[in-house]
Amino acid sequence: MKKKPYHHLPDGTFRNPEGSPKVNPNFRWSFKVFNKEKKKLDMTVSKEHVIEKEKVLADLKLFQKDDYVAWIGHSTFLIKLGDTTIITDPVFSKNAGPLFFGPKRFTKPALRLNEIPKTDIFLLTHNHYDHQDMTTIRRFPFKDAKVLLPLRLGKYFTRNGYKYVNEMDWYDEIEIKQNLKITFLPAVHWSKRSLTDTNRSLWGNFLIEYNKKKIIFGCDTGVGDIYKDLGNKYGPIDLTFINIGAYNFFPIMPYKDKSIYHTNPEEALEIAKNLKSKKVIGMHWGTFVLSLEPIMEPPIRFKKNAEKYGFKKEDTIIFKIGEVVSLKNLIDIN
Repeated sequence: MKKKPYHHLPDGTFRNPEGSPKVNPNFRWSFKVFNKEKKKLDMTVSKEHVIEKEKVLADLKLFQKDDYVAWIGHSTFLIKLGDTTIITDPVFSKNAGPLFFGPKRFTKPALRLNEIPKTDIFLLTHNHYDHQDMTTIRRFPFKDAKVLLPLRLGKYFTRNGYKYVNEMDWYDEIEIKQNLKITFLPAVHWSKRSLTDTNRSLWGNFLIEYNKKKIIFGCDTGVGDIYKDLGNKYGPIDLTFINIGAYNFFPIMPYKDKSIYHTNPEEALEIAKNLKSKKVIGMHWGTFVLSLEPIMEPPIRFKKNAEKYGFKKEDTIIFKIGEVVSLKNLIDIN
């Protein structure tokens, strides 16, 4: 029999790559403490953080014949590459949780779901509620889109009328077109949607190769030895999207600004460096309160520490919600 990969466990669950950090066995989550500390956060959102919808729609029309990246919010982006438009981890609901439970948005999506342009590829990195949003999946207007997602998550799409659903293991590749290939890569995270399904579905990053350029769209991730391996195998990467928010759980955790499964801004830069990234976009912030750092802190730390990790400040990129940027202004396409 063929030996199972390291991340496949005998009981049918999955685990992180070798060399990944381990959870402190003494850690105990407390909603009571979290909600108490959450009330102390300043929820003032800078006006510059969000672009008016009229401008978003106008910019999408302006760039409709170009390659571009647009931030809808949290980890939801539109990435247009030639005549193919990709959407990532689309979440358009008011809260990240089942029914009316879970963290509520403090910034609206840049567009309503019925306002997004025709979408050809639906990428899903993992099943947490702030990434796999069933209301969005059920109401998604383009169910003829090709869905690429981790092992054991296909059922959520096939039962909702999607025609092309592709479950992927780490290192699986799918050639979309002659000049567009997507590979599913490891990440340091976990999966769970109920009390009984911990790590029963996979999680991971997507490598998008387009016209000899490489883009990594990151799953939520913590640091791990795997990123040097991926950098050596696939780098250099022209553009990396990575989480920079949801990292502080003190005093529930015994230390500040550190999470096993979400990089803080400095750790995100470290991963980007290990991937041999040329430019990096910070995401997974400014939408939901998932942790206890100040809501507008992640981009400040991300930019402030860029040069310590070998990046120019202008190569560490922060979008405004609703911002649309031509791909040629993000990567060298020559």
